[in-house]
This record gives sequence, structure tokens and C-alpha cells, in this order.
Amino acid sequence: MRIVITGGAGFIGSHLCDYFINHGDSVICIDNLLTGSLDNIKHLRKTRKFTFIKHNVTKYIDVPGHVDAVMDLASPASPKDYYEFPIQTLKAGALGTHNALGLAKKKKARFLLTSTSEVYGDPLEHPQKESYWGHVNPIGPRSVYDEAKRFAEAITMAYYRYHKVDTHIARIFNTYGPRMRVNDGRVLPNFFSQALSNKGITIFGNGKQTRSFCYVADMVAGLVKLLNSREHYPVNLGNPSEITMLQLAREILELTGTKSKIIFKPLPEDDPKQRKPDISKAKRILGWAPKVNRKEGFKATLVYFRKALKIQ
Repeated sequence: MRIVITGGAGFIGSHLCDYFINHGDSVICIDNLLTGSLDNIKHLRKTRKFTFIKHNVTKYIDVPGHVDAVMDLASPASPKDYYEFPIQTLKAGALGTHNALGLAKKKKARFLLTSTSEVYGDPLEHPQKESYWGHVNPIGPRSVYDEAKRFAEAITMAYYRYHKVDTHIARIFNTYGPRMRVNDGRVLPNFFSQALSNKGITIFGNGKQTRSFCYVADMVAGLVKLLNSREHYPVNLGNPSEITMLQLAREILELTGTKSKIIFKPLPEDDPKQRKPDISKAKRILGWAPKVNRKEGFKATLVYFRKALKIQ
């Protein structure tokens, strides 16, 4: 196949590039490097079947030749990023998704949107099913990401219904693993960086809020299965193993063997209190469920962070 991956130099996007190249496919990676990095794809740059195009997807996307699939991952994806780049985040979800869909329509290609569990906001339903419409503050500081992805889902469904584009929507829950940015502001990079640097581990709120973490290899497998499926409505992809932030901090401390102290700070506005995917649909339709347990995934991620922080 010949696949276009927008946001392909990002964390999950670069792992997708690896997957398709390793399976003999051709990949056109498009990224403006706002939050992506050439380091994530430098090992692919000399590969004949890999092409990198530095481009902002909010501008018209032109790719010569045939395209079999378009996978849209282009967006800032951490609170730190979308607080710093609010307009760019909104444009990526609106104009970027529109342009990526336009490319898929023109090329008669399959299309996959990576949406997010953030569309559920601070959920009143637990665990979250795809049928849940969410509990989102449309004007809060996080809304630039939440609403961008909710719009992206809406326009994707419109292209499916009106233009008959073969579209797919993945609602991604917290994903982790090698190539996460050390300073991206999300909880796992923060905890690993703080622990390995012997700094205080920062927990916001009382530490009882929960998240569910999926290893990146499992996420990539789910995305590929969804791209190749006949399902056009949103599908949750994530690991339903739920953990409190306090328990997470203790696991990271035990794994790293450092003596960092836990520091509590006020909870940010609109921060979700709990997040856990119901993956019944993914199991039923895709035959997919995560295989990497947290202990195994954290060990692999620790190796990466030690190298990234230059810690022996």
C-alpha cells in the first residue's frame, strides 16, 4: 500500500510509519514539526519507500500519484501544547482534518481519524462507551483540543455520509512508550523525568483521579485493524487497566529506584477526574485488545527516558 500519515513525525505517528515500512508498504509522512521531531523518523529517511514532507496540514495537501490510505494524526496532543498553541490546535482539527479528508476523497483512499478520549470531557459515565456524548466545557482552556476533535469527528462522518469516503474514527485513550517528548507536559513523561532527575514528583489534586495507559505497540495494532475494518463509527482504543495518579507515582518511584518525594499541587481547570475506556466494541469488531501490561510497558519506556535524559 501507499499510505499518507499526517503528524507522522510525532509520537504515535512515527510508530505507525515504522509499522507500515516494516510490512513493505510505502509511507508519505507529512508534519510541520510543531510538536513532532525529525529524530523520531531519522532511521527511516534513507529508506526508499519512505518520504518526508514538511508541511502544515491547515494548507492544501497535494500528494502526487495514487494513495491507498490517509491516516490523520496531525495535532498538538498534550495540555501543555494546546495551552501554548490554542489556535494551531483548533486549525489542525478543523482545517487540517478537512484537507486530509479532501485528499482521501480525491484519491479514493481509506481515511482514519485519530480522535481522542478528550471528546468525553470530564465524563459522568464510567467507563466510557462510544455511545456516550460526553461532558465537555466548550469554552474552557482544554476546549481547543476537545472541540477541535469533536468537530473533526463530525466532518469525518459528513464525508462518510455525503461523499461516501471510506472513513474510520479511533478515540485514543492515554498512550505511552518510546518517543514521547520528555517535556510534553503529560503525566508519564513528567513522572519519569522528575523521578530520574531526583526532583519532586508533581501530583495535581489529591491524586485520586484516574487514567488508563496503553502501550504504543498495542495502539498501533489497534489503529491498523481499524483502518482495515468496515466500521465507520467511533471505536475506543485504549487499555482499560485503570490507575490513580498516586498509585502511578508510586509505581514509577519503585521502578526507577529514586528517592523523589511526591508533591501535591492544585488541580487544573476542567481536568478529568476519571478516564477508562470500554473496549467491548474494539474486541467484538476488530478482535483487538491490548497485550502489553503496564509493568512490561513501563520498563521499555524507562529505557527510552534514561537515554533521552542521558542518565545511566
